[in-house]
Order: sequence, then structure tokens, then C-alpha cells
Amino acid sequence: MMQIISLILAAAISAGTIIYGYKAMKKRKKGSIKKAILTTVSAFGLVMLGAIISTIFGGNVLAETTTTAAESTAAAGISIGEGIKYFSAALATGIATIATGMAVGSVGSSAIGAISENESLLGKTLIFVGMAEGISIYGMIVSILILFV
Repeated sequence: MMQIISLILAAAISAGTIIYGYKAMKKRKKGSIKKAILTTVSAFGLVMLGAIISTIFGGNVLAETTTTAAESTAAAGISIGEGIKYFSAALATGIATIATGMAVGSVGSSAIGAISENESLLGKTLIFVGMAEGISIYGMIVSILILFV
């Protein structure tokens, strides 16, 4: 029960921060951004620390009390090979996504600069941005191959 309360408190702090920030921006309120961030992060951190301590010492609230033989076998764990497979798939997707962000950032800014000088280059620049986004699709395909083949 404590974990659920902690998650609700964390969500309330996050929502309250967003609402307060929106209202402050709308009213053009002046203040220290460092102080506001420190307050929010410290409150959120305390709630998450409470959730972690509650989980460590309180057990899992959402666990089932009865299990079948198949569920107990599945809950026993996975092999090291399965773990490496999941880690490799996550790594392929993660690195491809980071590379996509870097590529789209540089290609996109260059494309905006080219379009601002010559508007007829819009179609060509969109092709380059699309090619940069293709990197993440390749990473996802590799991940799917790792997981299912």
C-alpha cells in the first residue's frame, strides 16, 4: 500500500510542478529557477526514497499469493544467455536511437538553414532528415532479429 501512495504522491508533485510552472510563465513571474528546481527535485526525491525503502523493507504489495507450477518455473529466473539477448536488443535500440538524435539534430538544423536561403530545397532536405531517422529503424530491426530469431 505504501508503494502506491508513494507513486500517487510522486505523480501529484510532478503535476503540481507543471501546473505551477505554467501559471508562473503565464503571469511572467520572476524568481530563481535553481531554487524552484531544487525544491521540486528534493520533494520528488524524498517521495521516491520513501518508495524504495518501503519496497525493500515492506515486500511487494502487488505480488500474488498463489502460484501454479508453470508460474513458479517462470519466476525462478532466466538464463544468462537470455539476459544477454535482452541486453543486446536494448543496446541495439538505445545506441541507434541516440545516433538518430545526433544525426537528425545536425541534419535538421542544416536543413532549416538551407530552406531559409532557398525554399525550393524543402523536398531534398526532407529526404536527408528521413535518411537520418532510418538509423533508429535499423536498430529496431536488429533488436527484433536478436529477440525472435
